[in-house]
Order: sequence, then structure tokens, then C-alpha cells
Amino acid sequence: MPKLFKNFIIIGSISILILLILDWSYLWLAVIFIALILLGFYDIRQSKHSLWRNFPILGRMRWLLEELRPPIRQYFIESDIDGVPINRQLRSVVYRRSKKLMSTIPFGTKVDVYKAGYEWIGHSLNALKSHDLEQSPRIIVGGKDCKKPYSSSILNISAMSFGALSANAVMALGHGAKIGNFALNTGEGGLSRYHLLTNCDLIWQIGTGYFGCRNEDGTFNAEKFEQKANYENVKMIEIKLSQGAKPGHGGILPAYKNTAEIAEIRGVQANTRVDSPPTHSSFSSVKGLLNFIKELRTLSMGKPIGFKLCIGRKEEFIELCQAMVEYGIKPDFITVDGGEGGTGAAPLEYTNSVGMPLREALVFVVDCLIGFDLKKDIKIIASGKVLNGMHITKALALGADLCASARGMMLSLGCIQALQCHKNTCPTGVATQNPQLARGLVVEDKKQRVANFHSGTVESFVEILASAGLDDCSKLDRTHIFRRLDQISYKRYDELYTPMRVGDLLNHPYPEGFERFINSAK
Repeated sequence: MPKLFKNFIIIGSISILILLILDWSYLWLAVIFIALILLGFYDIRQSKHSLWRNFPILGRMRWLLEELRPPIRQYFIESDIDGVPINRQLRSVVYRRSKKLMSTIPFGTKVDVYKAGYEWIGHSLNALKSHDLEQSPRIIVGGKDCKKPYSSSILNISAMSFGALSANAVMALGHGAKIGNFALNTGEGGLSRYHLLTNCDLIWQIGTGYFGCRNEDGTFNAEKFEQKANYENVKMIEIKLSQGAKPGHGGILPAYKNTAEIAEIRGVQANTRVDSPPTHSSFSSVKGLLNFIKELRTLSMGKPIGFKLCIGRKEEFIELCQAMVEYGIKPDFITVDGGEGGTGAAPLEYTNSVGMPLREALVFVVDCLIGFDLKKDIKIIASGKVLNGMHITKALALGADLCASARGMMLSLGCIQALQCHKNTCPTGVATQNPQLARGLVVEDKKQRVANFHSGTVESFVEILASAGLDDCSKLDRTHIFRRLDQISYKRYDELYTPMRVGDLLNHPYPEGFERFINSAK
């Protein structure tokens, strides 16, 4: 028996005995003491935890401290700009904008403007009045083969499934999107009644599991797709090839989140873990993907069809662009997801080490589409930590046409970054299927906060645009943003990422850095 525990029994027993002799009202202390002794004996005899065997009772404190570590760091230790994955300054601006509170800060920036990585936009001496600009910029999504183009907000809600999110969270997001006239991406979990009840504009995401439009064996069901794709409020369809949180892995729905209701929506067995395949069964080549796009466009009566991916091997995307040129089949939009991850739970190695970060991925995709003379027909959506107006500005300067935000929208719902999305214990009721926790999220309150965050963020983007002397977001380019390389040097985006000229990738000689990838493409 460990010496510390033995001393605890001896000293405790003597103390309790003295107290009982003096006053029997201390009997409750004796009960607690006996319970601790029994727990200590259990710790000594169990074989799974060596720390408990050597330090009974006391060893359990480690688990308590591990649980308390994240909130202690978040609230008492980390600075306003050092917290991860989203720092306190960014979380605060989302909270304040969602509540329509003052979002200005006093006494200057807390950011080290001489540290490598600092970025800023060059303002103009001929700045415009922001109220003279379009206050809610919209982009038309739909190429020449699209019969029902969609006029999209510059900022929409990125893909988050019902199942990952609670029903209340989905309804609050949907109602907020309806109020603010922007779109909600359903995520790969399928169209639920909660999405449809809000009557907001929807981007229906079709993942590798084909949830909501699948056969019993998990393959694609065209009839089910056609029925749902033609709902009035389904405005666009997005094929998910990969996502930034775990590219090449496939989605994961834990068994404890897979309720009977979710299973019915997805067409799977309830209370089982559901792993989406890493690849689609409907196609296995770039030509197959393009034919699938063509099929979905036909079944949806001409609605915009696109795909979402996190860039991995460059030659594979180049091969896809070559196929678009060869076969004349193009998506209406491409969503570029950054490898820096997202709302979904993912293995550590995938979150930290798989997939190209958004900035480099966005530059590569934009340059490829311009180089193959495809950009004029395809809109690009940037998805990855879009939380304020400057994030939108930088994405559009690199060549994106519009942006999508998931974590920003979660924060507007009241998410406190408790990092329990994967445990079904989200304390704010956002990412859980526990009805007792989900009820804490009041839809009537949170829907307006979602709309407020959207309008406040778009407003800040328009103000930045006006400060740069630009009257339209299409005029933003790589000459407007600067990035510090070290304490004494910086470059503009166009100097870091040389802009591609239209058609440069169609014929040899190819621009520097592209030839080896084009030669590697199949």
C-alpha cells in the first residue's frame, strides 16, 4: 500500500474519531472518509492506470486538471491575439457584431506589425464613401450551361450537417440566412426538415455517402436526387470531393450522434458510426466527375452545379482542368477549402498535416482556371477561417468571387470554442444531439444574431473596399494586399504570386513552376 495513502488513513481515522467523540453531528464526514478509503483501495487494486495505483485518489486529480486546462488557458492565460484555433480578438468581434454592439477597439493594434506574416491593404487617397457603394454585393453563379443561375451573397454559411449540428442550430442558421438573404450549405448530411422549414436559400451538398439520395448499398440514387434538387429553395448543388479538416479521409458521424431521426434523413442504420467513403462510387476519373456534373445539372433542371475540394496533388487538378477544356463540361463553381481545418472532428494528423492551406490553394486554383481560360465560366468560393471583412478582402484579392464561413457562423450562434464538438457535450447546444443541451440554444434569439454577424461582416468589407478607392469587389486584385516577410521587407501579393495570363497554360512554353505539374498530369 502506498505510504501516502497509508498516512491518509491513519491521520484521517484519528481526526474523524476525535470529531465523533466531541459531536456525533460530524457523522457525515465519516461517511465521506469511508467512501474515499474504498475508492483508494479500488485505485490500488485496479491495473489500467499506474498513476492511480501509486497515488490513489490523488492521481485522479490529473484527469480533472486535463479537463480544466483548455478553459483556464482560454480565459486566464492566452492573450487576445495568440489563442487557437480562433483567437479572442476575432471571437470577440464576431460576438459583438452578432449582438449589434460596438466592434471598434481602443488605443491601437495589438498585432506586431513588424512580425513576418502581418498583412494589410493599401488604402487610397481617393477613398470613396462606403454608403455610396452597393451595401450587399451579390455575385451571379452559373455558366453557359446553367439554366437557373443564382444571385449569391458575397458571404454565405459554409457546409455543416444536421447531425454534426443540433436541430436548433440548423434552424437558427437557416432563419438567419432567410433574414439576411444569404445561403446555407447543408453539409454532406443531407436535406433535413429543419433546413426546409426555414425556407432559406440552400446549397445542397452531395458527399461520398450520398446521404438523402442513396440506395441501400450506399450508391447514388438519381430519382431521390431529382426530387429534392428541384425544391424551390435549393439554389445550388455542391459535390464534396474533399474537405479541409480531413481531405482524403471522408466524414465521420459518431454512433452517439446518429439518432433515429438523423439515420432516416441519411438513409443509414441508427445508433451506428457512419463513415463516409474517402471517394465517390459514381465516378473514378476526371471525365467521370464531369459527366456526373452534367447528370446532376440535367436532373436539377439546370441549377448551378459545382464541387468542393481541398487541394492536394497539383497535377490532379491540372488534369481536371485539361479535361474541362477537352470535353467542354465545366462546373458552375468550385469551393476551395483550406487545409487549416474546419468545424468537423478529424484525426490530429489530418488536421495538422494534410491538405494545402487556403491562401496557396486559392492562388493555384485561380491561376489554373485563368491559364486554361476557364475562369470566365466558373466562380470560386473561398472557405477557411473567414471571420471578418479583411478575410473576405484578402480572399477576393487572390481571385475568389465569394466566401463561405462555418466557424464564424457557429460563434454567432453562441459557440464558446469549448472544443467539445466531437464529444456530443457542446455546452452551448450548437454541436450536439443531446436534447438537454440543444434546448439551451433559443432559435428566436440566435437567428437574428446570425443575420447581424453576416450584415456586420459584409458592411466591414464594403468599408475596406471604399477605403481602397474601389467601387466594386471585382476590382480587387493582388496589387492591393501587402505581406511582411521579415522586419525590414514586405511584398505585394502580385509580387509573391505572379498573376497568370489568360490562356498561358494551353500551350508551351508554360509559366515557371507549372511545366513539371502539367507534364505529370495524366
